[in-house]
Amino acid sequence: MKHNRIIYIVGIVGLATLILMLTITSPTGIGPLGVLLFFTTLYLVFFCVISLLLQAFVRLAFKRKMLKKKDYLYSAVLAFGPIMLLTARSFGAISLWTVALIIIFLSLAEFLVYKRI
Repeated sequence: MKHNRIIYIVGIVGLATLILMLTITSPTGIGPLGVLLFFTTLYLVFFCVISLLLQAFVRLAFKRKMLKKKDYLYSAVLAFGPIMLLTARSFGAISLWTVALIIIFLSLAEFLVYKRI
């Protein structure tokens, strides 16, 4: 239960950092390290949100109170999907083909988590 609190605290701090970054700076003025911080913080926020959704699903579907290690790995892989979509959008290369490739990549990564652990 303690690790759940850490994930939620990191998600809230990340969301506050994102809001602060979006209100104070611009993408041209923030520099490369700021862009890296933005994507990292966005990933942490998505990881927190997907972990919350997965925890609700596990409680309803499997009647478990706690998430297992594998569940957190599933969340970590799924949280990378919106980051890849945003990166493709920033390059201007968003299309049906790009979305299909991202879905295939996420499916393969989820399958790897399923088989390895």
